[in-house]
Amino acid sequence: MIEYLVDFIIGLAIGTIAGLFGVGGGFLIVPTLTFIGLPIHTAIGTSLACIAISSLASAYTHIKKRKVLFKVVAIKEAFSMPAALIGAHVTTFLHESLLRGMFSMLLFYLAYKMATTPSKSHHEESLKINYKNVPIVGVLSGFVSGLLGISGGILNVPLFHVLVDIPVRYSIGTSSVALFFTALAGTYGHLKAENVNIETALLLAPGLVIGAYLGARSAHTLHPEKLKRWFALILILIGVKMLI
Repeated sequence: MIEYLVDFIIGLAIGTIAGLFGVGGGFLIVPTLTFIGLPIHTAIGTSLACIAISSLASAYTHIKKRKVLFKVVAIKEAFSMPAALIGAHVTTFLHESLLRGMFSMLLFYLAYKMATTPSKSHHEESLKINYKNVPIVGVLSGFVSGLLGISGGILNVPLFHVLVDIPVRYSIGTSSVALFFTALAGTYGHLKAENVNIETALLLAPGLVIGAYLGARSAHTLHPEKLKRWFALILILIGVKMLI
């Protein structure tokens, strides 16, 4: 009984963060799963299955709030998928410390831009989307995802906001939908390789779904400036962790 409660609390916490910020939560799920004893490859595969579950729950909420730009999702994913394959290939030729340093510098830059770019008020949020930069987001997010084996969600939101001029709430909602398709494809690949612990994913699922729903709802009630500052803080923490 205690084990089920712990799994629920873990899923609830990770799901809330994923839903609130439109990220996959893999940076939290993978170390948690390895801590409880799963091999790293199984932890990564199971993490992707968990991300598919949580992103579906948060995406549903964001879609109901009409904060998802499906055209952006389609364009972004069309460029992310091949870029992820290239990143996965290139990673074999680069030293890990160089990869971590480059990624950390990118996160610090995006954190700075997120924190310093002024937001429009709720009533002034416009959708003058800079579509020509969406492929750039797709390539960057996909390439780094394949290069470092991470969810692209941690990059989607700041890149959407900084490069494509998408308001932060729309960036979070659009990222959640994009993440679902990315994680689903990754889960399928890891299932074929037998790297998914289905039992663990199902134990975490109730907490993930409830947390993602609550987090996604909170994203539409918090002021955009607060969302941006919190997201910038997460980017900095992950950037520091990558350097340690």
